[in-house]
Amino acid sequence: MTDARLRHGRISLALAFFVQGVTFALLVTRIPAIQARYGISDGLLPAFLAAVPVLAGVGSVATEKLVARVRPGTLLRWAQPVVLLALLGVGAGDEVGQLGVSLAAFGLAVGVLDASMNMLGVSLQRAYGRSIILGFHAVYSLGGIVGASLAWAGAHWRVPLLMAYLPVVAVLLPAALLGSRWYADSARRTGGCAGQQAGRGGAASAGTPVAFRLLLPLCLVMAFAYIGDSTVSNWSAKYLQDVLGGSEELATVPYNAYMVTTLLGRAVGDLGVRRFGPVAVVRCGSVLAGAGFAVVAAASGPWVGILGFTMLGLGLCVMVPQTFAAAGRLAEERNSPGGSDASVARLNVFNYVGFLVGSPLVGALGDAWSYRGAMLVPMAMVLVTLVYARSFGAESDRYGGGHERPRAVDVG
Repeated sequence: MTDARLRHGRISLALAFFVQGVTFALLVTRIPAIQARYGISDGLLPAFLAAVPVLAGVGSVATEKLVARVRPGTLLRWAQPVVLLALLGVGAGDEVGQLGVSLAAFGLAVGVLDASMNMLGVSLQRAYGRSIILGFHAVYSLGGIVGASLAWAGAHWRVPLLMAYLPVVAVLLPAALLGSRWYADSARRTGGCAGQQAGRGGAASAGTPVAFRLLLPLCLVMAFAYIGDSTVSNWSAKYLQDVLGGSEELATVPYNAYMVTTLLGRAVGDLGVRRFGPVAVVRCGSVLAGAGFAVVAAASGPWVGILGFTMLGLGLCVMVPQTFAAAGRLAEERNSPGGSDASVARLNVFNYVGFLVGSPLVGALGDAWSYRGAMLVPMAMVLVTLVYARSFGAESDRYGGGHERPRAVDVG
C-alpha cells in the first residue's frame, strides 16, 4: 500500500471518528428534551436508555460474523449514515413507537460502527508500525465537545430537536459518505499479511479469532474503563452539587473539564506509547485515574472535586484505545492478522457492558451507602488494570525511543 493511500485512509477514518463523536453527543446531551418531546416518564426513561447499548452490543456481535464476508470499511460506510438518519428520526418523531424504532436503529448501527471504526484503526496502526490509534480517539473526543456545544446552543435558544439535528446531519452525512471512499481496508494485509487476501466477493478473511481466555483481561479493562467513564458522565454534576455543595452552574464544569483533558491526553498519548511503550502508558493511566477517583471521594469542596475529575480524564483516556490496539497485537502474534477484526468486535461488546453497569452501580451504592463511598468502587476497578497491564504488550516492545519495531511503511 502506498504512503498516499495510508495517509488518505488515516484522514478519512479520523473524519468518521469525528462524525460519530458529534452524533453521539447530540443524542445523549439532549435526553431531557427528548423525554419532554415524547412525554416519557422517569420510570420508563431508563428502559429506553438501556436499550441503546444493549442493541449496540448485538450490532458488535453481528459485526464479528459479518467481517468474514464484508470488509470493515464497507460496514462503516453504510453504518454511519444509518446512525445519522436515526438521530434525525429521534428529532422528527411524535410518538413513543417512532422513538423506539429510531433508537433501535441507532443502537444496532452504533455497534457496527464502533467495531468497524476500531478494526480499521488497528489495521492502520499495524501498517504504520507505530502508535496512531489514540489520535483517532482524540478526534472522537473533539467531536464530542463540538456536539455538546451544539446541543447547548440548541437548548439555550430553545431550538426544536428536528431543527437542531437537521443542519448537522445535512453537513455530516455527505461528508462521511465522501470520506468513506478512502477507507484503507487493505492496510490489514501489509507487513506479512499477504495470506489474508481478499476473498472472491472482495471481503477480507476473518482469520482465526484470539481465544477468549486471552482476550478476557482486555475485556475486563474495557468494561472497567467505561464504568469509570459513565460514572463521570452520569454523576459528576450531581456529585458536585449535592455532595460538594457547588452551584448549579459550577456543576456543569466537571464533565467539560473531563472531556477537555480526555482530548488533550489522547492527542499526546501516541507520543507516550512510542517513547515508553503501551504497558507503561496504561499503568500510568490507571494510577492517575485511581488517584482521580480518590481525590473526588475525599474532596473537601467543589474545586477539589473538579481537580479529581480532571485527573480522571487524563487517566482514563488512554485505556480504551490501547485495549483495541492490544487485541490487534495478540492476533498478529498468533499469525492471524485477519483475526484482529473478530477480536476487536468481541472486545467492543464490553464497552457497552461497562456503560450499562457503571451508572446504575454508582447510583445504587450512593443511595444505599454514600456517594463518596460509591466513588471508591470504580476507583478499585480501574486500579485492577495494573494487574492486567502486561496484556498490553511486552515491556521491551516499544515504539520509538530507539526501540521501534520493524515496519513495512512509515508515513506522516
